[in-house]
Amino acid sequence: MQRTLVIIKPDGVQKNLIGEVIGRLEKRGLRIAALKKIKISKEQAKGFYIVHKDKPFYDSLTDFMSEGPIVVMVVEGKDAILEVRDIMGATNPAEAKEGTIRRDFAENIERNIVHGSDKPESAGFEISYFFSQIEIL
Repeated sequence: MQRTLVIIKPDGVQKNLIGEVIGRLEKRGLRIAALKKIKISKEQAKGFYIVHKDKPFYDSLTDFMSEGPIVVMVVEGKDAILEVRDIMGATNPAEAKEGTIRRDFAENIERNIVHGSDKPESAGFEISYFFSQIEIL
């Protein structure tokens, strides 16, 4: 059983896609082990995306992620990281496959509805950024 972090970004929450995203994950056999709706500050967004601090999109990404509520969840299942990434689609919605969340709902490469961990090491950091062990059931 593998765990990964999924975030429904401010644009996904604003578009009322919380149920849609969760439904797509569950239909693929993944289980929601923890879930909460929060609003993070610019500083918290910077801490979460610290791996991108030297990239040109860092400032706009952290502005975007702190502009409204997000839903963070721990998702688990067999090969959860790859499964979630397949369900989400490519980061750039123009390159995402038909039927993926990003292809169906995203506006652009930054406002792309969802985030998912890219590897087990990232998942470990990302899950612990938002959840304590007692919150994951």
